[in-house]
Amino acid sequence: MHGGPGSGAGAGWRRYFDPARYKVVLVDQRNCGRSTPDAAEPDVDLRTNTTGHLIADFEQLREQLGISKWLLLGASWGATLGLAYAEQHPEAISEVVLFSVTNTSRREVEWVTRDMGRIFPEEWARFRDGVPEDQRGGNLALAYSRLLHDPDPAVREKAARDWCDWEDTHVRTHPDWRPDSAYDDPVFRLRFARLVTHYWGHAAWLEEGVLVREAGRLAGIPGVLIHGKLDISGPPDIAWLMAQAWPDAELYLVEQEGHGAGGSRTQDLILQALDRFAVQP
Repeated sequence: MHGGPGSGAGAGWRRYFDPARYKVVLVDQRNCGRSTPDAAEPDVDLRTNTTGHLIADFEQLREQLGISKWLLLGASWGATLGLAYAEQHPEAISEVVLFSVTNTSRREVEWVTRDMGRIFPEEWARFRDGVPEDQRGGNLALAYSRLLHDPDPAVREKAARDWCDWEDTHVRTHPDWRPDSAYDDPVFRLRFARLVTHYWGHAAWLEEGVLVREAGRLAGIPGVLIHGKLDISGPPDIAWLMAQAWPDAELYLVEQEGHGAGGSRTQDLILQALDRFAVQP
């Protein structure tokens, strides 16, 4: 389950799996990657793109492929989606491996769109000032979402660039950080920014704290949660709280690593978990 929302399921996800032992299913979530219509299209309608729709998509796909149970691998937004899907359909899950764990709660959205300004004050001020002055005190994700659907393409392009500049800033908290070259593509920028603001602006249509409250539904399902201690924009307490509420989850907090799988220790832990789960009876 890829991140974003809107990042797409690039072929690189396959590298985690041994093809001799896994059937790998890569899914581009609605309106991104190879899923059409593209969220970057001027008149795209995102009203049928919610967490509930994505959960239904995955369940329909599982049934269509004849898979009785599958392991979920997810990251960042994909961790939120993976947890939401697994809690609704625990009977369909064999194991779960998540890194850069998030819940996309209102508290987390406020943290990343406002409180991270304490870490990067100058960059955040530019990000805040990208929306009209009378909207700067409210829901910044929704304010950007409105700009990203403005009839004027120049307004949409500026909003996409401003949003993605902030995305590339708030994860810049660890030694191995490198700018994300995906943001150089104007089509990707608009697609990604529209989908992220659409989901963040509505806190992923999830009740506040529901993924932790309902974690007991995952009892009996082995899980591995991996999170960088220097992931400040996605604070490690989310992974820790999930591990406390999920009795069968193992938690790894990785020193000197941030958001994503760029660090070698995070990648090693992912591979070790998938190697171990591949030989389960």
